[in-house]
Amino acid sequence: MKKAAILYDFDKTLCTKDMQEYSLIPALGYAEASEFWAEVSALSSKNEMDGISAYLYQLLKKYREQGHALTREAFLNLGQNIELYKGVDTWFSRINAYAAERGLELEHYVISSGMSEIIESSPIADEFRRIYACRYYYDESGRACWPSLIVNYTTKTQYIFRINKQVLDVSNDVDLNTWVDPKVRPIPFSRMIYIGDGLTDVPCMRLIKEYGGKSFAVYNPISVKAYKTAAKLIREGRVNFICEADYREGKAIDQRIKLVLDHMSADARLEEYDGVTE
Repeated sequence: MKKAAILYDFDKTLCTKDMQEYSLIPALGYAEASEFWAEVSALSSKNEMDGISAYLYQLLKKYREQGHALTREAFLNLGQNIELYKGVDTWFSRINAYAAERGLELEHYVISSGMSEIIESSPIADEFRRIYACRYYYDESGRACWPSLIVNYTTKTQYIFRINKQVLDVSNDVDLNTWVDPKVRPIPFSRMIYIGDGLTDVPCMRLIKEYGGKSFAVYNPISVKAYKTAAKLIREGRVNFICEADYREGKAIDQRIKLVLDHMSADARLEEYDGVTE
């Protein structure tokens, strides 16, 4: 079977808000998550600091100020508190089966600026071939010392190329940057789907769309602001489709991704006849 892939942002794409806001930030004593993010924004602005680096620093700083070490154990089970959008819990098995019926081996990947440790403890962690997200380096006692991986809005695109070439180990830059004929890459861009929720996903959305894949912007149906953001993305030609973030069978995103998979399947079969004379 030919390989295909769906690549997901996580926050506000598969779950209803930023993953840190369910329990991590409230545990630091903030009445509102917006207070924490305002501090991050101020730190970033004052020091001309990448926003994701600022948030990872601020999180570590807040733990130390409270006399606690930020440890790997601190993240354990935080993903269990995440509120997934409707249908996400059954989405993967359903869409995998649909793809398989059409001769496609479907893989799923996360490319997120959120915390890898939280996603890895979520109920859907095992559905992903790889989770590319921010994480810390921990010393021998399990204490966070330094970010080991920072995934910001533009570096997200690196992981699309890793998936395209199947160079999945983030420490392997040699093979990632070695030229490979696009025709023989394991998962061509034309058999990729990217699903995100907003402006931070634009580089990935545009890359996938312009190289022949399909990009979706999803939005929370109860948020007017989220809908306006998604509508702006399609007006500007940055995505192919916008849909409510409702992954139940028969809903818009379910229907449209199935049509995209139909199209991919047909193209994959036609590729077998390229250059063939009868």
